[in-house]
Amino acid sequence: MKRRILFLCTANSARSILAEATLRAWGGDRLEVFSAGSRPAGVINPHALAQLEAEGFDTEGLRSKSWDEFTTVDAPRMDVVVTVCDSAANETCPIVLGDFVRTHWGLPDPAAVDGDAGAQREAFRQVHHMVKARLQALLNVPAAAWDDRPTLKVQLDRIGCAHSGESTTGDV
Repeated sequence: MKRRILFLCTANSARSILAEATLRAWGGDRLEVFSAGSRPAGVINPHALAQLEAEGFDTEGLRSKSWDEFTTVDAPRMDVVVTVCDSAANETCPIVLGDFVRTHWGLPDPAAVDGDAGAQREAFRQVHHMVKARLQALLNVPAAAWDDRPTLKVQLDRIGCAHSGESTTGDV
Protein backbone atom coordinates (compact mmCIF):
# COMPACT_ATOMS: atom_id res chain seq x y z
CA MET A 1 0.00 0.00 0.00
CA LYS A 2 1.38 3.37 -1.04
CA ARG A 3 1.51 5.99 1.71
CA ARG A 4 0.84 9.62 0.84
CA ILE A 5 2.89 12.45 2.33
CA LEU A 6 2.34 16.18 1.93
CA PHE A 7 5.07 18.69 2.78
CA LEU A 8 3.71 22.12 3.65
CA CYS A 9 5.37 25.48 4.06
CA THR A 10 4.38 29.03 3.37
CA ALA A 11 5.50 29.75 -0.22
CA ASN A 12 6.02 26.20 -1.56
CA SER A 13 9.06 27.41 -3.44
CA ALA A 14 12.05 25.98 -1.56
CA ARG A 15 11.98 23.64 1.49
CA SER A 16 8.79 21.74 0.68
CA ILE A 17 9.90 21.45 -2.96
CA LEU A 18 13.30 20.05 -1.91
CA ALA A 19 11.52 17.49 0.28
CA GLU A 20 8.97 16.55 -2.39
CA ALA A 21 11.49 15.97 -5.17
CA THR A 22 13.94 14.10 -2.95
CA LEU A 23 11.42 11.78 -1.33
CA ARG A 24 9.76 11.10 -4.68
CA ALA A 25 13.09 9.86 -5.94
CA TRP A 26 13.87 7.84 -2.83
CA GLY A 27 10.37 6.60 -1.97
CA GLY A 28 9.92 4.43 -5.01
CA ASP A 29 6.74 2.38 -5.01
CA ARG A 30 6.23 2.88 -1.26
CA LEU A 31 5.27 6.56 -1.26
CA GLU A 32 3.32 9.21 -3.11
CA VAL A 33 4.76 12.61 -2.28
CA PHE A 34 3.32 16.11 -2.66
CA SER A 35 4.08 19.65 -1.52
CA ALA A 36 2.06 22.83 -1.17
CA GLY A 37 2.02 26.20 0.53
CA SER A 38 -0.40 28.30 2.53
CA ARG A 39 0.60 31.36 0.46
CA PRO A 40 2.29 29.88 -2.61
CA ALA A 41 4.82 31.98 -4.45
CA GLY A 42 3.57 30.61 -7.77
CA VAL A 43 7.13 29.84 -8.88
CA ILE A 44 9.86 27.59 -7.55
CA ASN A 45 12.97 29.34 -6.31
CA PRO A 46 15.64 28.88 -9.00
CA HIS A 47 18.22 27.97 -6.33
CA ALA A 48 15.99 25.07 -5.22
CA LEU A 49 15.76 23.80 -8.78
CA ALA A 50 19.51 24.22 -9.27
CA GLN A 51 20.24 22.33 -6.04
CA LEU A 52 18.00 19.43 -7.01
CA GLU A 53 19.38 19.27 -10.54
CA ALA A 54 22.99 19.44 -9.28
CA GLU A 55 22.32 16.30 -7.24
CA GLY A 56 20.53 14.51 -10.07
CA PHE A 57 16.96 14.78 -8.76
CA ASP A 58 14.13 15.00 -11.27
CA THR A 59 12.42 18.40 -11.26
CA GLU A 60 9.88 17.61 -13.98
CA GLY A 61 6.36 18.50 -12.92
CA LEU A 62 7.33 20.40 -9.79
CA ARG A 63 5.31 23.55 -9.24
CA SER A 64 4.45 25.97 -6.47
CA LYS A 65 0.82 25.37 -5.50
CA SER A 66 -1.72 26.09 -2.82
CA TRP A 67 -2.67 23.58 -0.18
CA ASP A 68 -6.25 24.31 -1.25
CA GLU A 69 -5.67 21.69 -3.97
CA PHE A 70 -5.49 19.09 -1.20
CA THR A 71 -8.69 20.12 0.58
CA THR A 72 -11.15 19.25 -2.17
CA VAL A 73 -13.39 16.20 -2.06
CA ASP A 74 -11.51 14.53 -4.92
CA ALA A 75 -8.02 15.32 -3.57
CA PRO A 76 -5.82 12.38 -2.60
CA ARG A 77 -6.15 11.44 1.08
CA MET A 78 -2.91 12.06 2.96
CA ASP A 79 -1.44 9.73 5.54
CA VAL A 80 1.10 12.26 6.81
CA VAL A 81 1.41 16.05 6.62
CA VAL A 82 4.81 17.54 7.47
CA THR A 83 5.16 21.28 8.03
CA VAL A 84 8.68 22.52 7.31
CA CYS A 85 8.46 26.21 8.17
CA ASP A 86 10.93 27.71 10.66
CA SER A 87 8.95 28.59 13.77
CA ALA A 88 12.27 29.44 15.47
CA ALA A 89 12.47 32.42 13.12
CA ASN A 90 8.87 33.41 13.94
CA GLU A 91 7.67 32.17 10.57
CA THR A 92 3.99 31.33 10.62
CA CYS A 93 3.40 27.66 9.88
CA PRO A 94 0.23 26.57 8.14
CA ILE A 95 -2.36 25.10 10.48
CA VAL A 96 -3.84 21.95 9.01
CA LEU A 97 -6.68 19.80 10.16
CA GLY A 98 -7.66 16.42 8.88
CA ASP A 99 -7.53 12.69 9.32
CA PHE A 100 -3.76 12.24 8.97
CA VAL A 101 -0.67 12.25 11.13
CA ARG A 102 0.76 15.76 11.43
CA THR A 103 4.35 16.51 12.36
CA HIS A 104 6.63 19.53 12.25
CA TRP A 105 10.19 19.50 10.95
CA GLY A 106 11.32 23.12 11.26
CA LEU A 107 13.86 24.15 8.64
CA PRO A 108 15.48 27.53 8.05
CA ASP A 109 14.28 29.27 4.90
CA PRO A 110 17.19 29.33 2.45
CA ALA A 111 15.29 31.82 0.28
CA ALA A 112 15.51 34.33 3.14
CA VAL A 113 19.33 34.34 3.13
CA ASP A 114 20.83 37.67 2.16
CA GLY A 115 24.06 37.77 0.27
CA ASP A 116 25.51 37.04 -3.09
CA ALA A 117 24.54 34.10 -5.29
CA GLY A 118 27.24 31.94 -3.69
CA ALA A 119 25.83 32.49 -0.20
CA GLN A 120 22.35 31.70 -1.43
CA ARG A 121 23.48 28.51 -3.19
CA GLU A 122 25.25 27.44 0.02
CA ALA A 123 22.09 28.06 2.06
CA PHE A 124 20.11 25.82 -0.28
CA ARG A 125 22.80 23.14 -0.17
CA GLN A 126 22.77 23.17 3.64
CA VAL A 127 18.99 23.01 3.91
CA HIS A 128 18.83 20.21 1.35
CA HIS A 129 21.40 18.30 3.41
CA MET A 130 19.12 18.65 6.44
CA VAL A 131 16.08 17.59 4.39
CA LYS A 132 17.90 14.50 3.12
CA ALA A 133 18.92 13.46 6.65
CA ARG A 134 15.31 13.65 7.80
CA LEU A 135 13.99 11.83 4.76
CA GLN A 136 16.54 9.06 5.24
CA ALA A 137 15.27 8.68 8.81
CA LEU A 138 11.68 8.64 7.53
CA LEU A 139 12.50 5.84 5.12
CA ASN A 140 13.93 3.88 8.06
CA VAL A 141 10.67 4.06 10.06
CA PRO A 142 9.57 0.42 10.52
CA ALA A 143 6.70 -0.65 8.28
CA ALA A 144 4.61 -1.65 11.32
CA ALA A 145 4.71 1.94 12.62
CA TRP A 146 2.75 3.13 9.58
CA ASP A 147 -0.24 1.08 10.74
CA ASP A 148 -0.11 2.46 14.30
CA ARG A 149 -0.79 6.19 14.14
CA PRO A 150 0.36 7.07 17.69
CA THR A 151 3.63 5.21 17.11
CA LEU A 152 4.07 6.83 13.71
CA LYS A 153 3.50 10.28 15.22
CA VAL A 154 6.19 9.64 17.85
CA GLN A 155 8.62 8.38 15.19
CA LEU A 156 8.02 11.38 12.91
CA ASP A 157 8.26 13.91 15.75
CA ARG A 158 11.58 12.36 16.80
CA ILE A 159 12.90 12.81 13.28
CA GLY A 160 12.06 16.52 13.39
CA CYS A 161 13.69 16.95 16.80
CA ALA A 162 16.68 14.65 16.40
CA HIS A 163 17.67 16.15 13.10
CA SER A 164 17.08 19.80 13.97
CA GLY A 165 20.70 20.52 14.82
CA GLU A 166 22.49 18.27 12.38
CA SER A 167 25.72 19.29 10.80
CA THR A 168 25.33 21.08 7.53
CA THR A 169 28.60 19.85 6.06
CA GLY A 170 29.11 16.81 3.94
CA ASP A 171 26.61 14.71 2.08
CA VAL A 172 24.01 12.18 3.15
